Order: sequence, then structure tokens, then C-alpha cells
Amino acid sequence: MRPATTLELLATPAEVSGVRRALSAYGAEVQLCASELVTNVVQHLGEGVPVTVRVWCDDGGRTRLEVTDPDPRALPVLRASVGADEESGRGLALLDALASRWGVAHGPGGKTVWCELEAGPGGGAVPVASAGGPGRTATAGRDPR
Repeated sequence: MRPATTLELLATPAEVSGVRRALSAYGAEVQLCASELVTNVVQHLGEGVPVTVRVWCDDGGRTRLEVTDPDPRALPVLRASVGADEESGRGLALLDALASRWGVAHGPGGKTVWCELEAGPGGGAVPVASAGGPGRTATAGRDPR
């Protein structure tokens, strides 16, 4: 089992590539989800916001990624569609396609956007179809586990 990784940073465009590099051992899917979530902090809260990125694998091979920021009000919204000419708005759609589930948990210091990816045959994280079909939407509150 891979040890947990915790990154404390100030969200900036330059830090996004650093997050991807720091999480390379977890695979491309985790790197992509993490960079999209940190980018969302930069775009919606501004540069320089303190962020904590946590990643770990459980004994069953599931990888959990959490990105915590201090603003409990700025919640992620999965857009139904994005126009071909729009330059943004696809990050959560990518996360939704890759993660087996994801959501938002509120805490005393802000909010945590989390996602879980299942381990594939080669050890990398792969998406898993949820029992409810396309019902993998953000849920406010506690992780239902």
C-alpha cells in the first residue's frame, strides 16, 4: 500500500503542475483530477488561496483524493453541457467521468471536494460505473461511508 501524500500550497497556476508532478506515483487519472480541482480553486476563489491536497490508497486499491480550501460557499457545479467554443467548464465533467464517486464535505475550516478512483488490473486508477448510472453528482455534507 502506498503511503498517504499531503501537499500544503497556495493555489496558483504554477502550483498546478507541481501538484501533478508530486502525485505522479498515483497515476494519470489522479493527477488529472487533482489538477482540475486545484485549478477550480484558482479560477473561482483566486490566486494565493491556501489549499491542502491529500491522496491515499486503501487496502482494496481504491484511491481517494481530497482538495480542501477555506471557502465553504464556493461549491463545485457539474455543468450539463459546455459549448465547443467555451474555454472552461469541463474540469468537473472530467472528474465525474474518471471517479467512481465524488462529493463535497463541509468542515470548520472550509470545504473539501473529494473523489475516489478504483484500481485497475495494472494497478492504476480507473473509472467504475456507478450502480445508479449517471448519478455521480456532488453531494453536500459528509461522506456517506
